[in-house]
Parts: sequence; C-alpha cells; structure tokens
Amino acid sequence: MAYQFVADLENFLRGKYEKFPAGTVIVPEACPPGMTGDLTVNCFRFAKSCGNPMAVAAETAAFLKQHADVEQAEAVKAFVNVTLKPGALHRDSVADVQRLLEAGRLPESERRRILIEFSAPNTNKPQHLGHVRNNTLGMSLGSLLKRVGHDVVEINLVNDRGIHICKSMIAYERFGNGCTPESTGMKGDHLVGKFYVDYNKALSEEIKALKAARPELAERESEELFLETELGAATQKMLQDWEAGDPQVRALWRKMNDWVFAGFAETYERMGIHFDHTYLESETYLLGKDIIAAGLEKGVFTKREDGAVICDLGKLGKKVVLRSDGTSVYITQDIGTTLRKYEDYRPESMVWVVGDEQNLHFQMLFSIMERLGYDWAKNLFHLSYGMVNLPTGKMKSREGTVVDADDLFDEMASLAMEACRERGAEELTPEELKRRGEIIGLGALKFMLLKFNPKTTIMFDPAASLRFEGDTGPYVQYVAARINSIRRKAAERGIDFNPEAVDWSLLGHASEKLLAVTASFYPAVLHLAAERKDCSGLVEYLLNLGKAFNSFYRECPVLAAETPELAAARLALSGAVREIIVDGLSTLTIQVPEAM
Repeated sequence: MAYQFVADLENFLRGKYEKFPAGTVIVPEACPPGMTGDLTVNCFRFAKSCGNPMAVAAETAAFLKQHADVEQAEAVKAFVNVTLKPGALHRDSVADVQRLLEAGRLPESERRRILIEFSAPNTNKPQHLGHVRNNTLGMSLGSLLKRVGHDVVEINLVNDRGIHICKSMIAYERFGNGCTPESTGMKGDHLVGKFYVDYNKALSEEIKALKAARPELAERESEELFLETELGAATQKMLQDWEAGDPQVRALWRKMNDWVFAGFAETYERMGIHFDHTYLESETYLLGKDIIAAGLEKGVFTKREDGAVICDLGKLGKKVVLRSDGTSVYITQDIGTTLRKYEDYRPESMVWVVGDEQNLHFQMLFSIMERLGYDWAKNLFHLSYGMVNLPTGKMKSREGTVVDADDLFDEMASLAMEACRERGAEELTPEELKRRGEIIGLGALKFMLLKFNPKTTIMFDPAASLRFEGDTGPYVQYVAARINSIRRKAAERGIDFNPEAVDWSLLGHASEKLLAVTASFYPAVLHLAAERKDCSGLVEYLLNLGKAFNSFYRECPVLAAETPELAAARLALSGAVREIIVDGLSTLTIQVPEAM
C-alpha cells in the first residue's frame, strides 16, 4: 500500500542525488519495539547511490519533518523513524480497504502461468496424514499464486498401476468374497486399503513359514524373499498379465480403481480441492523412451557396457534412464510426463509438491531436462516438504497404522464441535453445529500444517491446533467472528457508519495506529509469500494482525467509545481488519464461520 510521504520522499531523493535510481521504490518497515514512530525508513539501502547512509538519513529526516502528513521524524544512525498524523496514516492504509486488497495483485507484467502438481496418491489405499500435508501445501500455494494474479493450473498424477496395486487386487480376489463399498458400507478407498493391509499380513505369515521351513533363509530380508512366496509370485504374475492387457485382470483393476477414485473425490471435496486435470500413471508410464533415444543420439546420454543408458550428472552422480533390457525406470516416465505437461499447458513455470525424500530425484530430473535443451527447464521447482508425525508416532501403510485423512477430518470436526459447545453454542441446530465444526476443524488442521516452513518436519497435535488462544487457526478465525459480533451489536444499538464519512484523524491511540500499520503490510506479505512459494509467512502475518486487533480491542472500546464519531471510526477500522483476515484465510483455503 502506498504512503504519500514515501512517494514524496522518493521524488526528493531523486532530485537531491543524481545517482538515485529512477525506479527505486522505498519500502518502509514497522518501527521496532521500544522506538518512537509508526514506520522506519532504512537508508542503508541507498548507500550505493547516495553515499553515506547516515547523511542520507539526516537529509531524509529533515525533509519529512516538513511534510504535511508527518508528525515527527527522527534519524537514528542510518534509520529514520517516522510518526504519521493519524488521519494520514489511516488514509493511506485502511480507509480504502478494497484498494488495499487490490494492491495484493501483481502488475500484469509480473504475472505468469504456473503449473502445480500435488497430491499424487496411490490407488491401493486411502489418503493419510502425509497426503493431507501435501494437499494442503499444494492447494494453498495454488490459491496464493492465483490471489496475486498468476494463471495457475493445478494437476494431479495418480499412481494407479504397479506391483502395489496388484497386491490389493490379489487380496480382494482371495479374501473379498465379492464384497463392494455398498455391501460393506465402506468408502471405496478404505475398502481397497483394507485389502492392502490384509495382503501384507498374509505375506508376512507366508514369509515366516518359509523361513521356518528353510533355515538357510532366516537372515534374508523379507523383500528379498518376495518372489520365493506363492503370494508374491502370484502378484508378480498379475502385474505381467496387466501389462499384457489380460481382460479379466484389467476388469478387476478398473473396478477397484473406480472405487478408490470415488473415495478420493469425497476426500478432495471435503478439503476444497478441484484439479484442472488428473493424469494417470497407467497412461504415462511408457512415456519418455523416445526422448531418451533422441538424447542418446545427441550425446546427452551414453550406453554403459551392460547396455543400460545413463546420464552423467557430475556432482549429482550417474543416473540410469533405461535399464539394460530396455525397460523404463521411474525417472524415464517423469521425463516424458514433464514434457507432456508442458505441451498440454505451456506453463512458464512448473512446481512439484513432493516429500523431501525425493530431493535428489528432482535435482536429477531438472538437470536432465536442461541438458536435453528445453529452455523452460530452468523454471522447474520442487516444493520439498518434511514429514508430519502425530504424538503417537510414525505411520506405516502396510501395517494399517496410518491416520486416514477422512478419520482425521472427522476427529478435527468433532473436537471443534465440542469446543463450540464449551463456548456456549447450545442454541445452534445440529446442522449448524456440524457445519461450524467442519469449518473450524479443517481450518485448524490446514492452518497448523501451513504454519511452518514446508521443509520442517512437524509434530501435529489435533487438540493443540484447535485452541482458541495461541498461534492457531481458530484464534485468527475468532478475531473475524468477534468483529462480526461487534458489528451486529453496533447495528442493534443504532451505531452506523459510512466509511467515506469516517473521521480517521480520531484514531490516534498507539494500538489503533499499530493495527493500521500492520494492515498496510498485507499486499507486501502476499507478494513475498508467493515469490518464496511458502504460505507460512502469510500465516505468521495473520497471527500478528490478530494479536494487534486484540490489543486494540482491549485498549480502545468500540461500542463504548467516548463519542459516536469515535465509535464509527473504530468500527470502520475493525471492519477493514476483518476484510483482510477473511481474504488472508481464504487465500490459505480456510473458511471463516459467522460466529464462534
């Protein structure tokens, strides 16, 4: 948001110093605690063009002391602390909140088409807490990039083929007795996931029996004995039949995949996720071989003595891109799929939201794409994230100890409903209580998962995330709900205001000014978060804005203000803060209930 004194200062310095760059934009910062002032101008940033920063600070302070909007300006070494007149401060920050919100959008020249791939579940089990973090990071980043003006394409690449899929299919054939989601009352993805767990239990028993019968195998790892078991051999045969197009195997595969996709759709809908396109690995796993062949001719790849095709990536190591028998490895199809996505959508940048265990894979992929000569490959980005654990420990899919996304959502909504009851929600209908619990519960979950830099491995405590006090989503939601309540009570008492007629000069209290200054940084926070592809900065900002509002609310009564004019001004300030909080939470894909 542009402060008038900043624009005037830029013109002054431009005229004062010949080398002051024409395009320089002065970005004031919040005045540090313990210092006198609303904003601070850092003159170290002009040292290259203007010389001694302390001399520049003295010139700046002298100029600003004469400015009509400035109450006080003080140079402290190379910094200038500026105290604005209340009317000017609010005029250039919250008086026109729609202009402030619009400033969150980038200029047309800086907007790009960006493709984001996230979620990427397997069709042998329901989504779990790890997927929830992935989904939350992906959907929120997409929303943030859209918020600042980028054209965003959100896609999903579902792993719907392979040996792990066949494990669930074999288990269903042997233990399912023809059951369906309808006959069991289970979501399709949960039903298929049950058979994946059943398979691994049966396989473990068979390996145990095999080791008992053949003592020489006792020290062998279970993975090494997979094909030694009847169940493992049958699963491998099913995969071969699938690849050969066996009609019966393909029919079972389609049926069980349909169950899983129906289950996924419910999970995505509950989170608010809608993809622009979903690619299926069953349709992309053969991609890339032609690109490898062309790269081999160009010298990008070389053949090893055993016939395998490799790429020497220097410090990253040597990567096999085709096995000696001519079959693909995982990076082969990734190369092909990356090109397919580019050809389908022509993005200027691509982002993958994938866990940090794949860091080296993506470094290699991006390096290979650049070596293949694709100019756009320099704009490929891996949004790497750490694990998320619960106080009960790590999760293991094959043992059935994962926390299913749907179960987690139910728990969060239930805890939120209980919190609402404790705060006096008896008058709500069961339907309204359920809706409010869903908004608060899922909001708390998303907020806590976005609170930390994605690279951080985090411990997620459902109960702690739902506290109405502290650094939580409900804390920020409650600020907006409290402002709603203030406005309802104001209307009941006949306190009304016309934002255009508000006397902003009345808001000179320190907490009123701090709240307006904090609000004014919202566009810059959006821009920086989008640039860094990290929503945690926006989460931190919303917490700070909420804290600034609560300080203001404690120190400056709104409905009990000394005069109607002051009440109207504080009501207008509160309304502006609510607009920013709702916009910020919406950008994070979090809703705000009307009341809490």
